[in-house]
Amino acid sequence: MGRLSGKVAIITGGGQGVGLGVARTFAREGAKVVITGRNADKLEGAVAELKALGTEAAYVVGTNGVRADADNAVAETVKQFGGLDILVNNAQTSAPGTMFEDVDDATIALTIESGLYGTIHHMQAALPHMKKRGGGSIINVGSREGIFGGVGFAPYAATKEAIRGLTRTTARELGKHKIRVNVFCPAALSPIAKTYLDSHPAEAEMYRKEISLGYFGDCEDDIGPVALFLASDDSRYVTGQTINVDGGQMML
Repeated sequence: MGRLSGKVAIITGGGQGVGLGVARTFAREGAKVVITGRNADKLEGAVAELKALGTEAAYVVGTNGVRADADNAVAETVKQFGGLDILVNNAQTSAPGTMFEDVDDATIALTIESGLYGTIHHMQAALPHMKKRGGGSIINVGSREGIFGGVGFAPYAATKEAIRGLTRTTARELGKHKIRVNVFCPAALSPIAKTYLDSHPAEAEMYRKEISLGYFGDCEDDIGPVALFLASDDSRYVTGQTINVDGGQMML
């Protein structure tokens, strides 16, 4: 306990699923946590949960992919908590199950802007503050679908692989500032994943069989500790890496 004491973290898309699981883990380890998203009611409920764990927490409403909202999230975090040490780029909107020949420009824009653009914007907004703190950890969220190339996930897969490329380049550029940049790819039963899998039972069983440990991870208990590792000094010599947190679904 306390591995993130004195640290300040932003988690985009932190009102539910993997984002909230990571936020709870960080809160238990002493970080001051700011979560972002589009739904104020959902964020308010999540912040109440985080505060109940004994930490300071806040939320900022915004749309991932809008630069002004990313700038505002970082500015509000620094204003309230005095700095920024950890950024988790988790937020992503997509249209899973859309075959490539049916993908339209709106779907492409929705997916790329929320994922890739949102990641870039938040990273750029965070950098001056991490430099001022003498370092930091940026954790981007990738996906098995990008590495594997799942059917029906073309814009999503492209976005997630772009994020991995961005991560490797920025890890090389920012190492001199003691800023680490890594990716983890979770297989977790988030509300969004559950909705999709419940409506595609055959795919759900196929995915489950691909997981060597036999189950979809819990957002907090299975995914959170890996994010904690990447956020804490335990990973101080790790940067530019992709870690699959999926029970052995993808093995590289």
